Amino acid sequence: MSKKTDIESKILDVAYKLFLKQGYKNTTMDDIAQELSMSKKTLYKYFPGKLELLAASFEILKNRLSLKVETLLENKYIPFTAKLKSLLTIVAADLAPINPELLADLREHATEIWAELQTYIRESAFLRFQKLIEEGVRQGYILPNVNISLVVCLYAAAIQSLIDTHFLEQFPAEMQKSMKMSTADKYDQAIHIIFQGILTDEARKEFQATE
Repeated sequence: MSKKTDIESKILDVAYKLFLKQGYKNTTMDDIAQELSMSKKTLYKYFPGKLELLAASFEILKNRLSLKVETLLENKYIPFTAKLKSLLTIVAADLAPINPELLADLREHATEIWAELQTYIRESAFLRFQKLIEEGVRQGYILPNVNISLVVCLYAAAIQSLIDTHFLEQFPAEMQKSMKMSTADKYDQAIHIIFQGILTDEARKEFQATE
């Protein structure tokens, strides 16, 4: 790694952590330069502004996430159920730190990056998650009569809705308050419900008997 690349990497790491902590709107180039013990003039030599820093930070996040997911999906030695759980864990671990406040900032002050992030999540869910579900059907882990596209849409919708503050704002205040949990916990419960339902084993047997 060259010295220039090493410095750029350090700048992006510090900037991203500040965006997560303070939000995009409340983070300034002065803040980033101060955190780096670097002059703002030097900082501008590497990045022309905080929007470019944010875009580059998310590009690294997307590339890292894509590499992890592709490596997992291509591994033939991991059982399907472990692969499914690992995929969901990887996605949640990388997306969970992106708090609602930063996402609201993106939607209002960095609309292009917000749109790109949503597109990435949609396409990743569709292309990669569908591939895994199809594998599960072939191996007999997923019911063959399940509509794969619907499963993928439900997964993508859950992820997108949970990070969209405008979507959550339409619900009563009591409901919003009761969902005050970490993003990781929201993902975990949403995915658990999608794949295992909300019924107990006993209730599931009774429900299946009525079909």
